[in-house]
Amino acid sequence: MTAVGPSSVLSVQELRKVYGETIAVDGVSFAVRPQEIVGLLGPNGAGKTTTINMILGVLEPDAGSVRIDGIDIAKHRSEALARTNFAAVYAPVPGNLTVYQNLRVFGMFYRVKNLAERIETLIRQFELKDFRDTKCGVLSSGEQTRVCIAKAMLNRPRLLLLDEPTASLDPATARETRAKIREFAAQDTGGVLWTSHNMYEVEEVCSRVLFMSHGKILLEGDPRELPAQHGKTSLEELFITVAREPLSLETGVRAQ
Repeated sequence: MTAVGPSSVLSVQELRKVYGETIAVDGVSFAVRPQEIVGLLGPNGAGKTTTINMILGVLEPDAGSVRIDGIDIAKHRSEALARTNFAAVYAPVPGNLTVYQNLRVFGMFYRVKNLAERIETLIRQFELKDFRDTKCGVLSSGEQTRVCIAKAMLNRPRLLLLDEPTASLDPATARETRAKIREFAAQDTGGVLWTSHNMYEVEEVCSRVLFMSHGKILLEGDPRELPAQHGKTSLEELFITVAREPLSLETGVRAQ
């Protein structure tokens, strides 16, 4: 697995979470480096969301550690989370606030410098000018997603967590959004942890992927090379195998 070093924007070491007799996350370790987009993949129930919630400090791990930009989230939660942001289709911004009001409120939470200027830049970047004074609750799902991603970039985070960020976007808008996120990773000093069930998107965007199964990282590598290494013709076929027959892949990894 990828080495976890001090230069990583995210370092996860031996992370573990147990619910009763169910092991949701079982000794997971990985890193995200600056300017890197890493895909966290796996079927429902693999442990992805639990892992993300521990990274965000929503859940406390039973063992292991999370460091964001070298800062231990267990010891300095506020300082670590100030360098992080998050967007997911299941976590919309408040619907009773306008686009501008939402960006202003979240910008104040993150103590963004030159906030008014930053908001105007994001409104232009995500083509939200026509909705600036519209309450987010009446926007389409795709428009709300654009607001959420703009919100996630307000503080120029060192670590950007994206959970199915383009799931509700039409193909053209999804392509433009992927380009903006790639631009963020390439131009800024941050890294991105991206979950998706869209393997075409993952192959286009991610430089490295981690496949989770039953709370463990089963496979890791370049999404364009990993399928052939395991006798599969596509990333989608590999994903299906991870979901249905993870033991066959795990045996193959041990045999190498």
